[in-house]
Amino acid sequence: MNTNSNAYIIIYSAIMVVIVAFLLAFVYQALKPMQDANVALDVKKQILYSLNIRNLDGAEAEAKYAEVVKEEKENNSQKVYECQIDGKQIVVVSLKGMGLWGGISGYLAVDEAGKVYGAYFNHEGETAGLGAEIKDSQEWQEKFIGKKIWDEQGNVVLSVVKKVDDPATQVDCVTGATLTSNGVDAMLKDGMKDFQTYAIGRMLETVANTDSTKVVEE
Repeated sequence: MNTNSNAYIIIYSAIMVVIVAFLLAFVYQALKPMQDANVALDVKKQILYSLNIRNLDGAEAEAKYAEVVKEEKENNSQKVYECQIDGKQIVVVSLKGMGLWGGISGYLAVDEAGKVYGAYFNHEGETAGLGAEIKDSQEWQEKFIGKKIWDEQGNVVLSVVKKVDDPATQVDCVTGATLTSNGVDAMLKDGMKDFQTYAIGRMLETVANTDSTKVVEE
């Protein structure tokens, strides 16, 4: 066969494409279980971060997650995690929204009183040192701790603002990242509004159980 002919080049190229495609598919399938395990571990770590549990390696994170997360549920397409820490019932809810350059996400931990127990936020492509601070700055995430989420009418009052007027419900936006901060604010408003019914029911259940315990003890 004439190796300089067009037919030879086309056939050779086609065979090489098939071989490379097969090898790539094989490698992808071989590595997929490991990739899936890494993704699952990353999700568990993010949930632990929202519970203020950090700096754990893979094995420690797996063990701690199994210890504190008692049940995984779904509420209107939101993932909900029933947790117990130091005798406290904490509920972690997943959040999704849009930042400046792409999707943002997070986990918000809610205590029995309807306040923020902890928070963790993530992003797909925000600017390093600016919008990316929603993920990279533990100090900023910790500003949410103790904030009130809903008012007496059930409206979401937790917010991210340029100027804090109500320290009980508001958090300063990330410096230089107003649009990303607005995205976090909108994500909280939408996500916690959807989560409101579940959370209020959960809090009423906790109160009822507490009152029943008191009656039994009396």
